[in-house]
Amino acid sequence: MKAQVTLTPAESKRIIAKAVASMSEVKRALKKGIVIISLGTTNAYVAEEILGKKIRKNLFAAGMVTPQGTCITPRDKRLKRIIIKNRKVANLQLTEVLDELDSDDVFIKGANALDPDGHAGVFTADPHGGTVGEALGVVMSRGVHFIVPVGLEKFIPGSLLEVSRKVGITKIDKSMGTSVGLTVVTGKIVTEIDALHMLTGVEVTPMGAGGIGGAEGAITLLLEGDKKAVEKAWQLVKDVKGEKPLKVIPEDCRNCTYNCTYRLRG
Repeated sequence: MKAQVTLTPAESKRIIAKAVASMSEVKRALKKGIVIISLGTTNAYVAEEILGKKIRKNLFAAGMVTPQGTCITPRDKRLKRIIIKNRKVANLQLTEVLDELDSDDVFIKGANALDPDGHAGVFTADPHGGTVGEALGVVMSRGVHFIVPVGLEKFIPGSLLEVSRKVGITKIDKSMGTSVGLTVVTGKIVTEIDALHMLTGVEVTPMGAGGIGGAEGAITLLLEGDKKAVEKAWQLVKDVKGEKPLKVIPEDCRNCTYNCTYRLRG
């Protein structure tokens, strides 16, 4: 059986989040380990699915891309990353749990780009590398489960390894928004393709991308499989239809310290 579906970015984030929450390594770490959910818009949906409750998703982000360019959520408004330890949300800083992490634990970090080679790219406006700079060495050296939920809207037709060598905060001369570096990461990538297969068993093939009238960034997919699997996937997509896009709160240029065209009026 075959079916054709279209997902907006918000709908994709919800399905990806459901898949991440269903992963065996996540469930195991929730029971007897540590799960770290870093800030990010896709991770906001992941947090809701794992916690089983709503959060202010538009504030669960540090960096963002707006119509004006790369920006940040005001520090005094953004939520904290979520650290779950011993089945409870812990009021801890990342530095307080890094030394405890081992191969049974989970670190979840979204991305800004995905390339054909399966690499994900994370924008870093922080001169010290942000969350990735702070934690990636520990996560990789200890074999922590590194999960990267990322929608196909962020697919780029080129090598992230190559572009990462060209960019950097101090390499950019003019920027619409804050200039950023690009850190290339590998881990368990979870896109709509992976999520729908994990949740329903269907085989998923992208057919097209983009749209208008609220479908900007949408992905159109072909679902294939036996009737039971395709019907299950069809119902799942129907269930998330109408997921509202996030209305982000960007930093006020008057309070911002980053170098960008808007703040400097360049």
